[in-house]
Amino acid sequence: MSLPDRPDARQLLESHVSDPYQRLHGEMVATAMEGYAGLFQEDAHLWFCTGLLHDLDFQEHPETHPGDELRWFAEWGYPPELIHAVEAHAYGYNGYRTLPKTKLAAALLACDEMSGIFYAYRKLNPVPYGQMKPGSIKKKLKEPSFAAKIDRATIQLGCEHLGVSVDDHVANLIRFFSTLP
Repeated sequence: MSLPDRPDARQLLESHVSDPYQRLHGEMVATAMEGYAGLFQEDAHLWFCTGLLHDLDFQEHPETHPGDELRWFAEWGYPPELIHAVEAHAYGYNGYRTLPKTKLAAALLACDEMSGIFYAYRKLNPVPYGQMKPGSIKKKLKEPSFAAKIDRATIQLGCEHLGVSVDDHVANLIRFFSTLP
């Protein structure tokens, strides 16, 4: 089973996702996933591609997401652990109830929604990601009205399955996101 190299993975993202925010979201999650791969000494390319491509069908088929991409990934011969992670990241969404069974899946679940918190925070406070303060992010995370569509329970579930506290997760993401523009 093989994955596309980074340029081809980004091209695949661009061919399915035209929305600039959704493309940035994919890059943010890929960056976070690659950071966690390094932390856990896992396959950085697999983790990066999982993060980059996790919402590949969302713009085109939000009502069935991630059904189409799960089928595509299987047809394209992508690794089963990527397919499981993408399915598990949709926990509670469009009827999906698959819990994460691997660190890869848990990391995707934890990083997906949390990247939205970081993005929303930066829209209000235009500081580089690497200069964000953990306490400020955690405060916003506790405010249900801030980025209200983001499911905090999903972040918590991902962190629990990943074996990291939300506090450590926030600090890790600040560090991982410091490479983003």
